[in-house]
Parts: sequence; C-alpha cells; structure tokens
Amino acid sequence: MTLPVVFIDGDQGTTGLQIHQRLQGRADLKLVTLPADRRKNPQSRMAAINACDIAILCLPDDAARAAVASIENPAVRVIDASSAHRTDPEWVYGFAQISAAQQKAIATAKRVSNPGCYPTGAVGLLRPLLDAGLVPRDYPVSINAVSGYSGKGRAGVDEFEGPDAAQATPFLIYGLGLAHKHVPEIQQFSGLFERPVFIPAYGSFRQGIVLTIALQLRLLSSGLTGGRLHACLEQHYAGSDFVEVMSMDQSRALSGLDPRTLNGTDKLRLMVFENAAHVMLAAVFDNLGKGAAGAAVQNLDLMIAGA
Repeated sequence: MTLPVVFIDGDQGTTGLQIHQRLQGRADLKLVTLPADRRKNPQSRMAAINACDIAILCLPDDAARAAVASIENPAVRVIDASSAHRTDPEWVYGFAQISAAQQKAIATAKRVSNPGCYPTGAVGLLRPLLDAGLVPRDYPVSINAVSGYSGKGRAGVDEFEGPDAAQATPFLIYGLGLAHKHVPEIQQFSGLFERPVFIPAYGSFRQGIVLTIALQLRLLSSGLTGGRLHACLEQHYAGSDFVEVMSMDQSRALSGLDPRTLNGTDKLRLMVFENAAHVMLAAVFDNLGKGAAGAAVQNLDLMIAGA
C-alpha cells in the first residue's frame, strides 16, 4: 500500500510546528517539509505542493491563496489553516462535529478550510441550538473571548517571550472596530441571520481560550431553560471524541473558568450556566489544539480514510 504524501507548507509557524509534532513519526503517511534554505523558494514550494497527496497550508492569507493558485496537479487535496477560504462556498468547512454530513463532506473533499480558533468555540456552541430552534437565528448574539498570546502567531510569542517580554501588555481587548475577520465565519457556520458582536482579547498566557455567550431568557421561547439548552448540546455531541459537554452539576461546582484547562489536548469543552433570567454558554479549548493544529490533523485523518 502506498502511503499518502502530506506536505506542510509553513511548518515553522505556531500552527505548523504543532501539526508537524503531531504527524512526525506516524507510520501511516509520508511527511514532507522543505529545508530552511528552500522554504521561501517559489519553485521548491510549487514542486512540493504538486507532488503531494494532501497539502496543509500554515501560511498568511495571501500566501495561502498563492499556494492554492500554484497547484497544477488535479489530484492534490488541500487543508488550509489560514482564514483565506473559510467562507468560500467551494471549500468544505473543516468542523466535522457540525453534523455527520459535514464529516462525510470533509472525508471526500478536495479543499478543506480549517476553522478559526474563536469560531470553533462560537460555532460549537451556537450551531446545535440554532438548528434545533432553541435560539432564534436573529438573536442579538454577543461573544466575548480571551486567547493566549500564541493566537497572534510568532509575533505574539516573540512579544511575550522575547527580550522585551517585560513590556508586554498583560491583557488587551482588541478588534475595537467590531469587524474582526472571524465574524463572517461565525455568522455563516453558526447559522445566524445577523452579524454577532465579537469582542476578542489576548492574555499573558501562552495558549488556551475561554469563550462565552450570554443569553437573556426573556428573549427566548417561554419556559426555555438552561437545562434544555444543555440537553440539546449534550445530545448533539453524544459520542464525540473531540467535543465534550460538561454536566450541569459539574458546571455549578466551578468557581471560575481557566482558559488553559485543556492545553495540550485536541478537545473542546462546552458548558452551560444559568440563573432565573440568564444563561451563559461557555467553551474552553486550546487555541493551538482543537482551535488549530488538532482540527487540521482530525481533518487530515478523515481525508486519508475517505480517499
């Protein structure tokens, strides 16, 4: 049996390094990367991407588009970890847990766009609830999220771990124009009719995300409770290897949410908190795990199995 050839383009960035670590040593594929003196050589990159079975692009958006444009071999399949193609209707969105149909689509796809880190939590929480009709598609959703500084890529790591780390801002809310590039992705794949408000932040920890969405019960169907929302999530993700829904009793026992709880794993943990008037949906996961490299490897495994 011929092993599938997997080429990582951009294996020195935060996501690329993580993917390389996960794939290195696997016996079911042949991993290809370019040596340092050829990484930025257009001819070398073009030759490598056209000689592989599956290319994983860990590049800035424009470079990812250029890499895809350089593909001449129609057999080459692509997983793009950038945001360049996430809302492109010709690409399959790489969040397999949306539905069984999505998993099958990824398995046979030529082009898969890896979800963004923040959208992984937002879509993971919202999509089942909107599909079930428990949260209206026109609900005025507001999302708050805090990520580790590795979410900025190498620039963030240099800022907090380099020679001027003492000057790094310990907590920073950004995206004040309310036009973060992840918003269209969140809206499209959650199923919202209106753009959500998204307020992201970076903290002075390397990796991990906590994302929350507050809901007012008075704006939902009469009699709807946090328990019913929780039951919907629990049913949707039952049996999932990568998404877990914490029980209501376990959630009530928590005194806080640490974004680093699932660091080093490829899992997404969802929670529901409630009082008489409000519900808070929450997600915790590793922005370099389920939020990036872990999702890419999950998609790769589906594509290899579906070949």
